[in-house]
Amino acid sequence: MRFRRPNPGPPPPPAVGEVLAEGEGVHVRLGGQSVLVGVDVVARAGEVLALVGPNGAGKSTLLAALAGDVAAGAGVVRVFGRPATEWSARELALRRAVLPQSAVLSFPFTVADVVGMGRAPYGGADPAEDELAVAGAMAATEVTAFAGRSFGALSGGERARVALARVLAQRAPVLLLDEPTAALDLRHQELVLRLCRQRARAGDAVVVVLHDLTLAAAYAHRVAILRAGRVAADGPPAEVFEERLLSEVYDQPVEVFPHPRTGVAVVAPRRSP
Repeated sequence: MRFRRPNPGPPPPPAVGEVLAEGEGVHVRLGGQSVLVGVDVVARAGEVLALVGPNGAGKSTLLAALAGDVAAGAGVVRVFGRPATEWSARELALRRAVLPQSAVLSFPFTVADVVGMGRAPYGGADPAEDELAVAGAMAATEVTAFAGRSFGALSGGERARVALARVLAQRAPVLLLDEPTAALDLRHQELVLRLCRQRARAGDAVVVVLHDLTLAAAYAHRVAILRAGRVAADGPPAEVFEERLLSEVYDQPVEVFPHPRTGVAVVAPRRSP
């Protein structure tokens, strides 16, 4: 008699501060080049971690490694305390949701269809819950009004919000978001990062790749600054966003000053008058 392995269920809610995803001594080589070199990073429940750094620093590769989508040549990536390689694809999908930089679909799926794809790991076990999750994610990202439209007919910013809605509908406790604000206008940049903070307050671990350092300072609890595949600094923005370090990392003089109303760091290129 053969026994069927039971379908894995979602993990229990994590405790605030619990390590949900981490990389220890992670090395990654792509195309014969070292992209990550001995990187240590930790994502904790209840926290937004921003990955920042210049182009080619390894931010997207680190996010993909944390997702288990890129194999580490050395070191280890753990998700919920277990090496990512030891989880099945479905088990990983119940624990972490990934937003890539761009979403391309070859078939004319509607917006509702795309968001519903986030429920695939649950296998249709609870259709009512699936419907609630999809509706809630579309409302949160302000895409409900075009639920019936073809995904391919949307603008770049609209597609980006639909892709984020798919991630939110997945309801995984680790959110890995690669440049979620890149195609968005000012209002929707703020919307997306407020959602990141909301998910962290609800107990999720959110890791987000950002290029806008002022946005990172305003919304991230911690920032990891990457440079040439290594972590140059890791800590609260108020501590690690220092003018000399950022100027060296970006090879561009910058100035850091407090926002006149909130006191949060504002980072800007240093320009001549």
